[in-house]
Formats: sequence, structure tokens, C-alpha cells
Amino acid sequence: MKLVAVTACPTGIAHSQMAAENLEQTAERLGHDIKVEVQGAMGAQNELTADDIAEADVVIIAADTAVTRDRFEGKNLVKGTVKDGVNDAEGLIEKAEDLVETEGAEQIDLSAGESASGSTATESDTAEATTESPTAGADAQGQQRRGGDREKGLFQRLKRLFS
Repeated sequence: MKLVAVTACPTGIAHSQMAAENLEQTAERLGHDIKVEVQGAMGAQNELTADDIAEADVVIIAADTAVTRDRFEGKNLVKGTVKDGVNDAEGLIEKAEDLVETEGAEQIDLSAGESASGSTATESDTAEATTESPTAGADAQGQQRRGGDREKGLFQRLKRLFS
């Protein structure tokens, strides 16, 4: 299955990057192709092209800020929070798989508490923005690190950039 995704948080420095990496690794592990656009304070990275979107079977939006959905019109769409992307990327991808199996353009908005029974997100959901907790995904009890290769992480990329 071909997926495209957008991750975005108010700051766009760490959590949206972590969600993107987790979605990429989970999709690869499950045998899907994915391209993830990261939106944040530094602008958009790895921007989705019109061809990327046209070829995609489903769109995943993991965002705590408003993401314009106009370019995804007519596509199956799963909307969740950045926290969903960081902690439950597999759940987001499973919802996307379910949408593709049902055939027909639908939207599932997990952040609004709607079920996966085919509820359609409204335009007012696009305008909703929640604040991101600075400790989202962190647990003092030694939670296992999620994500991927530390050499591909944001801090390592920034370190190489400024070296």
C-alpha cells in the first residue's frame, strides 16, 4: 500500500520529527511505501508533490496544528495527533489499512474522539489546534525509546549541519 503523511506540531522541532520517523519505520516494517512531510517552525521538509498524493492510497495526518486538507480532497484520510504518530504509528497505519479495504473516500479523525466506523471529519476539525505537552512521549519510569537509528535523528542531523 502507498501512504503519504503529514506531521506537524506548534513548534515543529522534535515531536513532529519523531512522529515522522516512527511512521516511516512502522510503515516499512509492515511492508508499505510511505513519504512523510514534516511541518514546523522551520517550514516544511520533504514536501509532498501532487504526484505523491495522486499515487497514494491513503493520507495520514498526525498534527496538533491546522493542516490544510485541500490538496487531499477525494483521498482516504486518517487524522490523529502528533502523540498518536509518536506512540501509536501502527494504530494510525491500521486505521489507514481499514479505510483502503472499505473502498470509497472517507475520513477518520482520531483526535476528535470519533470511531473508525466511517465517521467523517468536518472542516471545523481542521481549525482545531491543541497544545503539545513538553513531556509528550516521555516517561520518567524508563519508557523504551521509540524511533530509529540515533545517527538519523534530528540532533545528529543538526550536529552534522553545523559541523
